[in-house]
Amino acid sequence: MSKKVVMQDIADRLNLSKNSVSQALSGKDGVSEETRRLILETAEAMGYRYAKKPSASRQGSVKTIGLIASDFAFSMKFFGEIYLAVEREAKNHGINLLIQSITPEMKEQLILPSFIKDNQVDGLLILSHISTAYISNVIARGIPTVLIDHHHPLLQADAVLTNNRFSAYIAVKHLLDLGHRDIGILGNVAISPSYQERWEGYMLALREHGIEPREGRILVHTVEEEGIITETMNRVEEQPSAWFCLNDGFAYYVSSALRGLGYKIPDEISVCGFDNSHYSQMASPKITTMEVDLALFAHKAFEQLLWRIDNPDEAYQEILLPTHFIERESTAASTSPRKS
Repeated sequence: MSKKVVMQDIADRLNLSKNSVSQALSGKDGVSEETRRLILETAEAMGYRYAKKPSASRQGSVKTIGLIASDFAFSMKFFGEIYLAVEREAKNHGINLLIQSITPEMKEQLILPSFIKDNQVDGLLILSHISTAYISNVIARGIPTVLIDHHHPLLQADAVLTNNRFSAYIAVKHLLDLGHRDIGILGNVAISPSYQERWEGYMLALREHGIEPREGRILVHTVEEEGIITETMNRVEEQPSAWFCLNDGFAYYVSSALRGLGYKIPDEISVCGFDNSHYSQMASPKITTMEVDLALFAHKAFEQLLWRIDNPDEAYQEILLPTHFIERESTAASTSPRKS
């Protein structure tokens, strides 16, 4: 199968900038008529296919989009709420939405949903992580694609993301402003680049305050299961004065484990989470966290996909969304926790 000709190929052939090629093909000012004619002739000779921009709303030409996610992502309330927000966006735009859950077998064998194999969708949203190999296989089909809450250096696609580093920085700075200097971190960075970035935000905040975490404070390879987290907390020889957790589920289980060990939260140990999921409000006391605007996630992803469908050759973009800090009862001014 011949390689699809893109604007950069035309630019390379003529030794021009991609921007000049784009201006000529779209009919915009910025290039001479002689250059425009040369670009158009070269594009036709190379077999470049391009569509004129619609004069009315672009969504009129977009009939159907697809959304895929792993079984695991669809089972999580956080991602379920994003999916529901995407569904509302599709309905508001009059666009049909096809949905497929990707099973572990499909992921391992790189089996694509039929609506992708048969090119039945104008664009595609991929919610969270599946695997780099699987997502690469999807992108190779040439369907305009936007990733939601996931990215990777090898994935050539637009992505809509939480600004995880800066948001984690804000959360940890809150603990620092309360006087905490011995702050632990707990989570599982192997699950998602988001968690890796939150760890980096934690380190950025500490180092900006001249603090290096003490030994045994960085527990970033912990499985998100109540029993494992309880056991992990039991093994900590001397508790820090605060824990920053990579999501609210970790924070919920950490809080429960510490209370089981007899610690008072936040009087002796503060706990901070991330996401403002239902876990943060189930906990006792309720957990200080960073709120992610899930409706905004869906809106920006949908908006970016419509743009990408109209602009297939433009540079890939990563859109970082801000979070909102929510202070609840699980954090307070530092005191020295008693020994375990």
